[in-house]
Amino acid sequence: MRGELPGVTADDGTIGEGRPKRSIRARLATVLAALLVLLVLTAPYDFGRLTPAAFVRIPLEALLVVALLLALPSRGSRLVATFTGVALGLLGLLKLLDLGFSAALSRAFDLVLDWALLDEAFAFLSESYGRPAAIGAAIALAVVAVGLPLLVTLSVRRLRRLVIGHRTGTTRIVAALVVVWVVCAAFDVRVVPAVPVADTSATTLTNGHGFQVRLRLDDRKTFSTQIEADRFADTPGDQLLTALRGKNVVISFVESYGRDAVEDPEFAPQVGGVLDSGTSRLQAAGFAAQSGFLTSPTFGGGSWLAHDTLLSGLWIDNDQRHRTLLASDRMTLNGAFRRANWQTVGVMPAVSRAWPEGSFFGYERFYDAKALGYRGPKFSFGTMPDQYTLSSWQRLEQAKQDGSPVMTEIALVSSHAPWTPVPRLVDWATVGDGAIFRGTAGEEDERRRTTAQIRADYRQSIQYTLSTLVSYVETYGDDDLVFIFLGDHQPAAVVTGENASHDVPITIITRDRAVLDRISGWGWQDGLKPGPQAPVWRMDTFRDRFLTAFGP
Repeated sequence: MRGELPGVTADDGTIGEGRPKRSIRARLATVLAALLVLLVLTAPYDFGRLTPAAFVRIPLEALLVVALLLALPSRGSRLVATFTGVALGLLGLLKLLDLGFSAALSRAFDLVLDWALLDEAFAFLSESYGRPAAIGAAIALAVVAVGLPLLVTLSVRRLRRLVIGHRTGTTRIVAALVVVWVVCAAFDVRVVPAVPVADTSATTLTNGHGFQVRLRLDDRKTFSTQIEADRFADTPGDQLLTALRGKNVVISFVESYGRDAVEDPEFAPQVGGVLDSGTSRLQAAGFAAQSGFLTSPTFGGGSWLAHDTLLSGLWIDNDQRHRTLLASDRMTLNGAFRRANWQTVGVMPAVSRAWPEGSFFGYERFYDAKALGYRGPKFSFGTMPDQYTLSSWQRLEQAKQDGSPVMTEIALVSSHAPWTPVPRLVDWATVGDGAIFRGTAGEEDERRRTTAQIRADYRQSIQYTLSTLVSYVETYGDDDLVFIFLGDHQPAAVVTGENASHDVPITIITRDRAVLDRISGWGWQDGLKPGPQAPVWRMDTFRDRFLTAFGP
């Protein structure tokens, strides 16, 4: 065309004798495809190992697939590339799920049981950050679920063309990498601990989840047998809980109240101060307390599994066991109280929708978020402050007692993640419908919080709930009160760090020394704070120990 500069072609984008722009884009796409596949293969699936150095690995699976592509005819290699791409895409999704679960619950994703938790996660996001944020997260998850396998498949097919097109060079590179892999495997070369450079993690992960699926299928039959083995199943009501006759018994779960709260140097001085001062205040009011530790079946979440475990005397560490339990006639601890002629009450402020567990636990009176009638401000995930929950229960139940003993289970949720904000304690006489809590908490920081800030907020929420419990017993406790409070599980790893125990504190408060004499053989320590030498039991052993200690 007249007027064009020599050597410049507008139609194809070529500049002088340079390469077409599309060639540059093609090379960039190939590099990105290789990086994506390598990322999927080498990415750790444990959040605690997610560091840049952890990606320095030679995945054996990649070498084997490339060797297979080189050996097969064109059509066969295309089929293998497509199958490999889909498999790697699914592997990438599984790694993302494992990373999320290891960060929040310190365990891997359960392919059989954990799909139902996605609904719980949506509810948590809705309660904590609003429904638009939850919907946005759900859409993002759906896009990743569809897009990642598709992108990885396209990437593998693109890399196949590169491998076939440069057969000689590729063969030499693979042969060299095989030698390096063997040497690294022989000498156990690692850039970071627990992450060998000679990598077979994709195979290990796949085999591990396959074994997990088989275990879950076998566990259905095993657990059904365990449910039926109950030495208290046929015990008459007049032989149950005889040493607690006339007592009003409370079992209160404190959300995320774990062993780290009383032992981690970052939390222990302040939380321990609340417990120590609370012990002194309650002693002045005539109360005594003893404390120990229980090992929870869950970590970082899944509070209902801890409730199930303590009350049923069975180890409920997954939703399959939870559902099987709900379909059974297993006698729970509150069921034992009901059989022994206690009235039973459930107070669950976080329950704001249908709660199928209610029919299993069989509370004679049940108070969910709506029934508790809160009219104050919302505090993050918690539907209401713990002080309001206890005050409302006092007004609806304790103040109206007709002389019949009552057993109550209460869930306290102000210390639920994301742990901000919490209100200040107010005078119990002024709690009312909760409107007084407006302005009693600091403004929630909308900026992204650091780990240090999250840990500080966690500590403050535990201090708040424990202070509330002490103040409640001090204000309303009487000679007939036996108040048991415990943690449901440790908080997430962002608070505890890696490799934290599953232990949670448990405490019994009463004015009746005879009640504590009944548990003198337990070895629990005096006061509201269990020390490092306090005994540790599995949470599922508590029901039988309790029924034995307070039986005839």
